[in-house]
Amino acid sequence: MYTYIHMNLDHIKQSIESFPKKHQIEVLKIIKNSSTTTINENKSGIYINLTFLPENTISQLQKYIEYVKDQESVLTPFESQKQDFKNTFFTQPMI
Repeated sequence: MYTYIHMNLDHIKQSIESFPKKHQIEVLKIIKNSSTTTINENKSGIYINLTFLPENTISQLQKYIEYVKDQESVLTPFESQKQDFKNTFFTQPMI
């Protein structure tokens, strides 16, 4: 059980660290809603010990991570297609 929890927390940590700043701020808002969580901040950043988070907060984090990944998987092809259209129809050929 401990190994599963540790692996799960490690996955959450890696996912959050790979997010752009705007998603990291949303994660911090989720964590901040937990009244039992201690947030440590210094000039290098914000540090949170995930092992002390309540299970409902961890569940909310997992749902948010899945949401972000789902949105990226949906939006990435559209962004690529948009760029193709832009290059095809709106870029003037050099004469």
